[in-house]
Amino acid sequence: MLVQQADDKLLHVPPASASGELSGETPAVLSAGAPVPQSALHFFVRYSLGEYLRFMWQHGGFLIRRRRIRWPASLYLRLKSTASAALHFILLGRGRRIYEFTIDQHGIVRTSGGVTLIGWEDVLAVRTYSCGFMLVLKHGTLPIPYRCLSDLQLEAMKELANARRDALL
Repeated sequence: MLVQQADDKLLHVPPASASGELSGETPAVLSAGAPVPQSALHFFVRYSLGEYLRFMWQHGGFLIRRRRIRWPASLYLRLKSTASAALHFILLGRGRRIYEFTIDQHGIVRTSGGVTLIGWEDVLAVRTYSCGFMLVLKHGTLPIPYRCLSDLQLEAMKELANARRDALL
């Protein structure tokens, strides 16, 4: 598979295994117009409470720093938002569900009992945290842990994060 970067250089990326994790042989354009490879990223996620809270703690810290809220209010807001996320995680049963994600040039499809379609116009940013990627949407977030991605998928997500960062600058 070939990947075209913003400076129009073509890079050769070997195709994934037959497991269907990174399928297709079409070129991918990583620019502001088409921010993901045309070959689909397909993976499954089952969140644990601790992992979900790490995402929310880190993302809450980012939002608080961006708004320049200082201590002790920053600590209070971070604890409050993380506790709220824990309550929602438990009440909504997110730990009992297995989420299936498909990410391609059209957008993101999340399946778990029902199907959620998210177009790229709804994705504001892709943040990178110590436990995974956080897709920041117009209405909410989608955490994607590193442990759920193969090496090729991890590289594709890093390129996606870089492309989205460049598009925002």
